[in-house]
Amino acid sequence: MTNRKSYDKEFKLEAVQLVESGKRVAEVARELDLAEQTLHNWVRKFGKDGEAAFVGSGNLKPEDKANKELQKRIRDLEEENAILKKAMSIFAKDQK
Repeated sequence: MTNRKSYDKEFKLEAVQLVESGKRVAEVARELDLAEQTLHNWVRKFGKDGEAAFVGSGNLKPEDKANKELQKRIRDLEEENAILKKAMSIFAKDQK
């Protein structure tokens, strides 16, 4: 197995900026000791998401984070709703 290298956000942004400034991907990849495909992927991600493209390990893009929080909120509200329905049926039986 090979060890995967990890690069920080600043390194990735600098590499993409070199490509954006007009240098060829192959040239920048050689200078920075990167695989060309890796640099192509970084350029593509940067073009799609801009500064939010490189969020880091374990982090989410802002819109993904918001979506995850909303999904959690929905689950919590559904659970609360189920509890209230059960309580309502229990209290309705006591009224009879």
